[in-house]
Amino acid sequence: MVGLRIRVYGDPVLRRVAAEVTDIDGALADLCRQMFTSMYEAPGIGLAAPQVGVSQRFFVYDFGEGPGVLINPEIIGSDGEWTYNEGCLSVPELSWEIVRPRRIHLRAYDLDGNEVAIEAEDLQARLFQHELDHLEGRILLDYLDEDQRREAKRILRQRAMGDPSRPPGSGGSRSGVGRVEVPDRSRPPGSSGSQLLP
Repeated sequence: MVGLRIRVYGDPVLRRVAAEVTDIDGALADLCRQMFTSMYEAPGIGLAAPQVGVSQRFFVYDFGEGPGVLINPEIIGSDGEWTYNEGCLSVPELSWEIVRPRRIHLRAYDLDGNEVAIEAEDLQARLFQHELDHLEGRILLDYLDEDQRREAKRILRQRAMGDPSRPPGSGGSRSGVGRVEVPDRSRPPGSSGSQLLP
């Protein structure tokens, strides 16, 4: 299965509010399969439709109890607070300490058209909130203070211009900028590897 290109910061599709999904059909299932391929290749643990250029309200993920698809998701309750070093496949190699609710109650539909309700906490709750942000046209830079945002944009501009003075994979000099490491769920226990939060 061929994956889809993951859009990065600067692509206008990442800033659009995604439209509700009205048809859950074979075409949507095929698109989800391609998104899973892209997500695993990245590697990541979640990927929202706008990140592959599709402005519709759904995302794929593989975390906790395994892979899933959530269509037209909405958070109907949240509780607590948790700060975590969060990164994004659409803003590669950068991450920041982001505060989000620790627990959420989410409602959505699956690929069979069934309504599902999920109580999530910690990293799974953060994953779902992160993907919902993409459906609302929000990205991690929206959570930064003015100085952090300015520095992030400087780094991203240098990348876009192919700055030869920046070694590949360098993420800038500010504290808190780096990779978000979580267990690679696509590998058997005991094997090496890590993934980025989507």
